[in-house]
Amino acid sequence: MSDNPTKLTKRIIDLAGPRGRRYEIWDAELKGFGLRVEPSGLKSFILRYRPGGRRAAKRFVNLGRYGAVTPDEARRQAREHLGAVARGVDPAQERARKRAAATIGEVAQRFIDEHVVPKRKASTIASYRHAFDAHILPDFRSRQAEAITRADVARLHHRLEDRPATANYVMAVLSSLYSWCDRQGLVPDGYNPVTRLERYREQGRERYLTSAELTRLGDALREAETTGVPWQVDETGPGAKHLAKPENRRTVLDPGAVAAIRLLILTGARLREILHLRWNEVDVERGLAFLPDSKTGRKTLVLSRAAIRVLQALPRTNPTFVIAGNKDEKPRADLNKPWRAVRQRANLPGVRLHDLRHTFASIGAGASLGLPIVGKLLGHSQPETTARYAHLDASPLRQAADLIGDKIDDSLDRNAAR
Repeated sequence: MSDNPTKLTKRIIDLAGPRGRRYEIWDAELKGFGLRVEPSGLKSFILRYRPGGRRAAKRFVNLGRYGAVTPDEARRQAREHLGAVARGVDPAQERARKRAAATIGEVAQRFIDEHVVPKRKASTIASYRHAFDAHILPDFRSRQAEAITRADVARLHHRLEDRPATANYVMAVLSSLYSWCDRQGLVPDGYNPVTRLERYREQGRERYLTSAELTRLGDALREAETTGVPWQVDETGPGAKHLAKPENRRTVLDPGAVAAIRLLILTGARLREILHLRWNEVDVERGLAFLPDSKTGRKTLVLSRAAIRVLQALPRTNPTFVIAGNKDEKPRADLNKPWRAVRQRANLPGVRLHDLRHTFASIGAGASLGLPIVGKLLGHSQPETTARYAHLDASPLRQAADLIGDKIDDSLDRNAAR
C-alpha cells in the first residue's frame, strides 16, 4: 500500500501511524525518496531506484531509522545515492559488496602467506608478524580493510610516539599491506590510508668505539679465550660461603664466540652474516667470503689480513658453519651471553654488537677512504645508507683548515717574530 506523494517533513512523519500492513509515503520533491512504516510503528527512510534505466528491476536502499537519522540527513543520503546511480553505480550492490569485504585480519593472513613468506627472509617474516600481532591486529583485526581511515592510522601511529622507530616500522608494514591489497583488487584502486602520514624523526643510535675502548675490548677478548672472564657475584648473598675461590671464578668463552666478535669488528659484517657463514663460502687465498643471501642480496665480503688470521686459527669443529652451533646442521643462534660478559669486562656499557659494524665504518670514513669504498665494504645497496658516516670523513677538511689557519696565524704573528 502506498500514499500519494507529499513532502516528507517532520510533521508528516510524526503523523504517520501504523496500519495493518507495511506502507510507504513517497516524497513529492525528490523522486524515489520515501518513508516506510511497519505495522509495529517502526519508521525508516528508504530510496527506490532503477539501476540502468526504466526497464531495470526496482532496487531499494535503507537510509536509516527515523530518530537515529533526521529527514534532512536521509534526504542528503538519497541525493548522493541517486548521483551514484547516474554514474552507473548500484548503491544496493555496493553495500552488499562492502558487507562481504575482507577484514584486516583476513587480508593480513593472505598477505603473509602469499607475499611475505615466499619473498622475504625469515627475520623479515618474523618482524612483519610481530608488527601485525602486537600493534595492527589488536585494533583493526575485525574491521574491513577498505573502512580503515587515515585518522584511524594516525591514532595508531600517535599511540607509539614514545617508540618512533617502532611507530614508523608499523606504518611501513601497514602501507605495504595496502599496496599489496591494491594490486590484488581487495580495496578500491589507489586506496592506502597510510599515504601522506608524516613519520616521526628517529634518533640515530650509531656508537663508535674509541681507540682506548678498542684496546679494552681486545684485552677482554684475549682474557676470555685464555684465563677466562671473571664472574660477577654477590659476596653477601645467602650462598656466598659455597662459592668457588676468587681465583677460580672465571669462565673461558667458546673460541667460536670470541672469533665471531673479532670477525664482526674486523669485517663490518652484520651479525647473521658471520653466524651463518659457511666454510665453503670462504676463499682464504683471495681473501673473500661469498655470501649468497645477505640482507641486501648476494654479497662479497672482503677479508682483511687480520680477519684471515682469525679464520685460520679457528678450529673446524663444525664441518658446515664457521661459527659452530650446538648442532652440525644449524648455525649458532646468537652471541648475547658471551657479548654481555666481554662487554662488561671491557667496561663498554650499552654497546651493542651492531656498534662494531658502525665502528668499522667510522674508522674507514675517518681515514678518508671515501664513502663509496666504505659502502662497498659494508654491502650497502644505496649510497644514502652510507651517507650517515659522511660527517666522520673530516681528514681533507682538517687539512684545509690547518692550511688556512697556518697562513692566517703566520700573518698575525709576523711582526712578533722580528
